[in-house]
Amino acid sequence: MLYEHLGATPRIHPDAVVAPTAVISGDVVIGAECQILHGAVITSEGGPIVLGENVIVMENAVIRAAASAPVHIGDHTLIGPGASISGATVGEEVFLATGTRVFNGARIGDRADIRINAVVHLRTVLPDDAVVPIGWVAVGDPVEILPPHEHDRIWAAQRELDFPGYVFGVDRDTPDVMVQLTERYGRALARHRDDKPVADA
Repeated sequence: MLYEHLGATPRIHPDAVVAPTAVISGDVVIGAECQILHGAVITSEGGPIVLGENVIVMENAVIRAAASAPVHIGDHTLIGPGASISGATVGEEVFLATGTRVFNGARIGDRADIRINAVVHLRTVLPDDAVVPIGWVAVGDPVEILPPHEHDRIWAAQRELDFPGYVFGVDRDTPDVMVQLTERYGRALARHRDDKPVADA
């Protein structure tokens, strides 16, 4: 299912294969020999998404870009089932296992291995050949790779990265942070009401 969003239409290489239940919306470029499997969602919310060649996006993975947070996925990268990438740059030959999460402003180096349910947090820079173990969290620049039970250390780095301010432009310390966040983000997402289906090429 292909959709025009904010006047931009997906551009898919003729050698790529997109499952009929995948959703591709807006300013998205999919390179040669890519495989986009059932239930995958690749949606541009105003910023471009570019997939290189031979990228595999498995079932129910989500790739999302915003105007301030484009996405670039390098060649020969595999994005596992249920993985999520928002506004990040991913190098070549990267393995993002099942359930991984990569957040806005993150940069993942070539040949990195992000294992099952691991997290690469907001504005984190992961070098080439890095490994994030199963369920662990990579956070910061320079990066710290921490087990999930190290919540206090993760939070100390994460707080400085300022998720609500960086992603939504909302002050974390304001009393009605979630009111402001949901109303602002909801207005941006409501622009999808004007999306138009695109005939398959």
